[in-house]
This record gives sequence, structure tokens and C-alpha cells, in this order.
Amino acid sequence: MDQVWDVIVVGSGNAALCAGIAACEAGMRVLMIEKATSEMAGGNTKYTAGAMRFAYDDHEDLLPLLADASDPRLSRSDFGQYPASKFREDLLGFNLGASLTPEQDILVNNSYDTLKWLAKHGVTFDPIWSRQSFEKEGKIVFWGGLTLAAENEGVGLFEMELSAFNKMGGQIQYETTFSDLLMKEGNIAGVVLEDGSQLLSKSVILACGGFESNAEMRSELIGSEWDVAKVRGTPHNTGDGLRAAWAAGAQKYGRFEGCHATPMDYFMKDFGNLEIPHGDRKNYRKISYFLGVMLNERGERFVDEGIDFRNYTYAQFGQAVLQQPNHRAWQFFDSKVFDLLYGEYRFFDAAFEEADCLEDLVAKCEGLDGPSALYTLIEFNASVDDGTPFDPTIKDGRSGCTAGLKKTNWAQALDTPPFRAFPVTGGITFTYGGVKVSAGAEVLDQDGHQIPGLFACGEMVGGVFLGGYPGGSGLTSGAVFGRLAGQSAGVFVQG
Repeated sequence: MDQVWDVIVVGSGNAALCAGIAACEAGMRVLMIEKATSEMAGGNTKYTAGAMRFAYDDHEDLLPLLADASDPRLSRSDFGQYPASKFREDLLGFNLGASLTPEQDILVNNSYDTLKWLAKHGVTFDPIWSRQSFEKEGKIVFWGGLTLAAENEGVGLFEMELSAFNKMGGQIQYETTFSDLLMKEGNIAGVVLEDGSQLLSKSVILACGGFESNAEMRSELIGSEWDVAKVRGTPHNTGDGLRAAWAAGAQKYGRFEGCHATPMDYFMKDFGNLEIPHGDRKNYRKISYFLGVMLNERGERFVDEGIDFRNYTYAQFGQAVLQQPNHRAWQFFDSKVFDLLYGEYRFFDAAFEEADCLEDLVAKCEGLDGPSALYTLIEFNASVDDGTPFDPTIKDGRSGCTAGLKKTNWAQALDTPPFRAFPVTGGITFTYGGVKVSAGAEVLDQDGHQIPGLFACGEMVGGVFLGGYPGGSGLTSGAVFGRLAGQSAGVFVQG
């Protein structure tokens, strides 16, 4: 007789592993299936910087989460606080005027407890010394409410979570492609694989991502221009779980025209080139635009690069770039900020042009209207508010302006050679539309009733993000709903 598992988890990223850990914790016999090889497993998690946003009240709240609470830098670090009220406010800022969704409330309310739960299972974190802090008057000041990331970033997060899942008795089967849900009399009975074989189970947790790696679905559900977007992460998130859930009667839910879209290196290789290691692929991000200016091929600025901390803008600015002529823009910097640019700008494969004067630089930028670009840069330089000190740890109010478009903060004249320009395009990380779930991550049908035995987490869950998101919220959402899905599957199976 075929083995009947208590829980089958589809996918192997952060959300899937958190679901698997929680289900094992509930005493379930858990099988995780992943269509990728073991080297390519982990979904989008391995492509992230491993940062997780959560509510906390003070420095002491962070100590139980740290891999090394004895680091001497901690004594001179100012982590500030990030209360739940601020987390809610930040999410509301991306809701396009809509109220906080139930899914966002679940994310905020469970964020810190979920991080503590992960730490209890050996998944620990380090302060983000290099990307989220600046030294100021002898203090290491963290900014933007995002303070901790897994050691070795997303790859490290995956490895720690996988280790915890294995230690608890969970099993994982690679190169096993999910095709459909197996239903019997309206109840979940397992999964159907691509080769037609079946795996039987009492419940299924869908944690296999959104549809960002499927050009046809992107074009259909987000917009026609999205078929050319660079895919930042895994090639395996092709909407399989969503299609299967919808076919089983799941409620289609969320803002499908929204997605996490980041400025990326224009010459980044397509995700289908599997020769690029996970750890290197993230280096094609280009999110230090707040330290310079971005011009489209007409030589015009098109966003306020300093409207807010980059944590609150990078997930939208990729879309803004994609909407420019030829889906391309150029990020301009001078040598004053080279040391402040994130490490990916120094990545060995980073594409950029360099010159000792702006006129020569714009002439080197392929497709750029050089005279218009030079005019814009000269206008910007002349407009910068030199009377306000530059301070990247706060919204410093140091502004500039071109053609009526303001740069609200961190404006500095490009006046110190050499100058560099980096070509960027829009890259998609994950999609926002998915299925409707209950407060326990149970998948709901069109009438709001649970589909018995079916749960979802991670990018599968709609309603968590609408018009954008504050950085680090995606991994936290995956962990929160993953834990809830595993717990709820355990309760369901136990009856």
C-alpha cells in the first residue's frame, strides 16, 4: 500500500521550510517536494540578502535573535526601535490608499514571535552592518527599521532552516515536479506529479512561489511590458501552485498588477543561465540610486531618488525603470559616494561607464540622449541645497531639482571625478496576487470556506502587499504564514 503522509509541502524556500518545521513540531510525518535539483533548491530565498523586517521595542529584543550576542560592536550600536505601529504605518504607505489588510495585520502581529521561534530552531541573525548602518559620532546608527539578516544572507537562511527541518525528521525529495492537487470527495488527498504518479497525504501546503518566472502569466496578469522583465530569482516559480489551487476552487485574491520590481543591471544574464551561483546573482541589483540620480534614455529624471530610504522605494523603482524607453535607465554617481555604494556596484561583472568629465561620460552611455542628459546633470548640480549637511542616516532634507522634479533628500552635486554611470532595467522578484487564506493559512474558496486539507504560504498568499513593500517584509511574511500553515496542518490532521 502506498505511504500516506500527514503533510506534503510543495516548495523548499523560506516559507516552505518554516511550514515544514512547524508541521514536524506538531508531530507530523512531513514530505517536502521540490522540482529543482538540490543545488538549485530554495526558491527565491537564496537570491535574497536574508534581511527580515519585524517589530521590536528596543535593543534587548534583538539579543535572543543574534548568532553572536558578544560582538563588541553591539555596545556602540544604536538600533533604535521599530514598534508594531511603525510597521503598520510603513505597510499602509504602500497600500495605494487602501486600509491595512487582514494579511498585513497577521504579518505585523506575528513578526517578532516568528523570529524568536526561528532562533529557537537554530536560525539566527547578524546585524546588517554594511548595508543598514552608518557610523556617526562614534555610534553605529541603524536606519529604516531593518536591522538583522541571516549569516551568509539568503543562502545561509535556507541552509539553517533546512538543517532544522532535517533534524526534526522532515524528508525532502528533489527533482520532483508538482503538477496538480489530488482531490477525493472535495478533500485534499495528495498531489499529482508531472509524470502522472501520485503522492498521498492527509494535507498539502502550497509554498511553491508566485508566477514571476512565467513570461506568459506576467504579461497576462501584470501587463504586456512585463514579458521582458529580468527575473531576479529562481527560474522555477512559474505559477504551478496557483493554477492548481484556482482549479480546485481557491479564491483568486490580491493585487495582481502589483509586484516587487527592483532596478537590476541591464546586462544581467537571464535566469535560465544556471551557471550564475545564487550568491552572485544578487549582485546584479542596483539599489544605491538614492546616492545619485537616475536618467532615462531621453536624458530626463523620472523618479524622486531621495523621496524615502531605499528600503521603501526599491520595490517600486524597478517598475518605474521598466516603463522608460527601451526599459532602461542610467544611474549616475561621482567619486564622493563610491565608498557608500552597495557592494554589488563593485561586483566583478558590474557594467558601468566611467569618465573624468560629465560630457565624456554621457557620450559613452549607449542609447542616451547625451546633450539632454548633460543639461539635466548641470541643472541638478546648480540646484543642490549646499546649506544643508549631507547625512545618509536620516532624511536630511538636502534637495535638488530638475524640470520641476525634486530630489527630496541626499542630493549632492556630481562634481568630483571620476564619474560613473550604471545601466539598469526593471527586474521582477516576486508577484503580489495569489490565493485567499484564513488567519491560519487555510486556503479559502469563493465563498470564504476552507478547502479541507489545503494550506498556502509565501508568495502564494494574496493581500500581503499591494503597491509595494518595506524591505525585508517578504521573507518575514513567508516565515509567518509558513509557520501558521504548518501549525494549522497539524491541527487538521489530528482532527
